Amino acid sequence: MTLGTTETRNPNSVNIDLMNSEEIVALINQEDHKVADAVQKAIPQIAQAVDLITEKLRKGGRLVYVGAGTSGRLGVLDASECLPTYSFDRVVGLMAGGKEAMFVAQEGAEDSKELAVKQMKEINFSGEDIVCGIAASGRTPFVIGAFEYAHQLGTQAIAVVNNQGSAVAKAADIAIEAVVGPEVVTGSTRMKSGTADKMILNMLSTASMIRLGKTYSNLMVDLKISNVKLVDRAERIVAMIAEVDQSKARETLQECGDVKTAIVMLKAGVDQDLAKQLLDKNEGVVGKVFESLNIKAVR
Repeated sequence: MTLGTTETRNPNSVNIDLMNSEEIVALINQEDHKVADAVQKAIPQIAQAVDLITEKLRKGGRLVYVGAGTSGRLGVLDASECLPTYSFDRVVGLMAGGKEAMFVAQEGAEDSKELAVKQMKEINFSGEDIVCGIAASGRTPFVIGAFEYAHQLGTQAIAVVNNQGSAVAKAADIAIEAVVGPEVVTGSTRMKSGTADKMILNMLSTASMIRLGKTYSNLMVDLKISNVKLVDRAERIVAMIAEVDQSKARETLQECGDVKTAIVMLKAGVDQDLAKQLLDKNEGVVGKVFESLNIKAVR
């Protein structure tokens, strides 16, 4: 078996066990500086992936992350954040071995292509969806199995890996390869590799949500108002875009319960029903509503 860089020893950390605490964390930090540069080199592939994901989501499909261990947990984490941040429930995280594997490793789960197919079928994965597999090593059979099943259904697969020219990358339609080099602790891919992959998943989901109109300017106009902090944020967003004070924003939000609707009500001077009709006609995109009404808005 050919070892990728994620499994090779880092010459900078061979004496890490002889260092004091400050020296250890300084070395880890030094190595972490390499992560953003590795991700930057993959920006063209990340952008291509965003375009594919956006196309699928716009047509009603889902983005399904698959992975094992740290990689799978990162997919589940990114998927779980899309509902509260963007009120969007069509990003799914699929962990090798199921929900239990989030907390306790499931023996042999990552080595089974058949398990991947079984778990994909359990969520009714279809050709309308798209799969993104995360595998630091780039050789996880579970991820390859998910890709093969996606291709059987006529849809695409995106790979996020941390080794060059891996089996997972070769099985994908788009391969995002963020090669961060050997880990400080050999093979501990929850470190630089995991950090790089988290950055990439942030980009994939965030850029896709922006492309779908889930923001206006850099404000999250589709957030789910679920706690005191988010109530305050929602009021401030409505106040900023609609150019009203926060008390007026609060009053309108209490009336309609939705940030986008409140913005259109206040900015266009219409009632709740008409505001919702305008949003429906414009794919739920606040900016398109403003354009259709020739409203000049704050950015």
